[in-house]
Amino acid sequence: MTMGTRTGELTDGAAPAGESPWLMLIDGELVPASDSATFESIDPYTEQPLGIAPDAGVADVERAIAAARRAFDETDWSRDHAFRARCLRQLQQALRSRLEEIRELLVREVGSPIWLTRDTILEVAVANVGRLADLAESYPYVTTLPEIDFRGAVSRREVWREPFGVAGALCAYNAPWGMLLDAVAYAAGSGCTTVIKPSELTPISGLYLARLIQEETDFPPGTVNIVTSSVGQRGEVITRSPDVDFISFVGSVPNGRRVAEAAAGTLKQIFLELGGKSPWVVLPGADVAAEAAAAARTICTNAGQGCVARSRLLLPRAEYEAGVQAAKEAMEAVTYGDPRDPDNFMGPVVSKHHQQRILGRIERAVAEGARIVTGGGVPADRPHGFFVEPTLLADVAPGSDIEQEEVFGPVLAVIPYDDVEDALRIANGTVYGLSATVAAASDEEALDFARRLRTGTCGVNGGVWSNSDAPFGGYKQSGIGRKGGVRGFENYLETKVVGIRTDAQPSSLAWGEH
Repeated sequence: MTMGTRTGELTDGAAPAGESPWLMLIDGELVPASDSATFESIDPYTEQPLGIAPDAGVADVERAIAAARRAFDETDWSRDHAFRARCLRQLQQALRSRLEEIRELLVREVGSPIWLTRDTILEVAVANVGRLADLAESYPYVTTLPEIDFRGAVSRREVWREPFGVAGALCAYNAPWGMLLDAVAYAAGSGCTTVIKPSELTPISGLYLARLIQEETDFPPGTVNIVTSSVGQRGEVITRSPDVDFISFVGSVPNGRRVAEAAAGTLKQIFLELGGKSPWVVLPGADVAAEAAAAARTICTNAGQGCVARSRLLLPRAEYEAGVQAAKEAMEAVTYGDPRDPDNFMGPVVSKHHQQRILGRIERAVAEGARIVTGGGVPADRPHGFFVEPTLLADVAPGSDIEQEEVFGPVLAVIPYDDVEDALRIANGTVYGLSATVAAASDEEALDFARRLRTGTCGVNGGVWSNSDAPFGGYKQSGIGRKGGVRGFENYLETKVVGIRTDAQPSSLAWGEH
């Protein structure tokens, strides 16, 4: 796979060929770090270097912020809706023309199985760029309120929706292209300029996008800036900057708290998409074996590296052992290995560090009384790759670490409950509230349970809520705000109310409207 030697080539099991590493996009130019520092991206399947990325310093990030500020303040980017839509359509066309290269990069940099790139983590994201282009042109930026007569002055009133300004985006690694394209498309569609920092684990995806924007679209200098760094604190430079008006962050709850604290100094608008410990609740009367098997297979999607992963399986005590057995059989049937092989359902997790963190969580669960039904370690038949066996933990106690904290790996915790009220208490009994699945004998029963769940999304009796037009986010500590759909677009817009006097008297009411 290659985009040319000027910004590096990806080669199997080796560092990039070419004379220089991949380059960042700052103020319309593809540039290295100002001090020429670099760091490697590692293929989690081969454990070999995949590419070399610039390791941005504080000065590089500040230059990107200044470029975004200047592009917003000194150009008509925010007001030219048709031009922004054209740039997004150009980007979508460029993405489509290089879709197979991008698919290969995604598989190799994240370890995501290739089958998954054909929907949610790549192709849906590319389609959404076009949807945002359409919304950039069709959105009602000006709406009217009823005319009023206030102290003898008759006025018509308008509500204007205007972009916040400079938007910072701090992206996670598990679905980098979805997050990167959202960061570009929502900001550009609304009229914001943006500074994007990809995850330090998936920098090449961000740099590939940077070159695509610079070489194949008409995005003006400064409207999109992409900086990569091995140091997480570079994101804090964006978050604390008084020249950044809006922050979008995807990541863990502890890191989300740090982002919120940093943004509080300048009272920035923030969107936080954080973690989850989502339940898969099987109510009495549902098909326990089928639901348990589905839950076991689903937790292995993208090696469990998904914020909406339903990582807790709640089963009625009377059918508990049957459900555990069904989950065990389904999990042991999950195929895993080379993520480029379409016959493999699961690939490795993203890094050695993350692999060891997951294994540590499993060990702690056992120490707290959980029983390993299957999996629990590193597969013996995998000579390389950051794999964790699909793992089923039974006899998990409510309140234990494995029941309360996000693992972000292919680990399913099975919990028995006594009755529906007990199931509801357990399901709602974490600090998270991102997603859920509910299965019951009837839709009415499942919907009644779903209404009482404190969660931002929920699938009922096999129903699917996920699509780019749906507002997505969480309750409680799973986040602030929503992305997706018109609601996500409006995250990037301020509200201004204007009154225009329409009677014969031109004078102002500055002597005291209130």
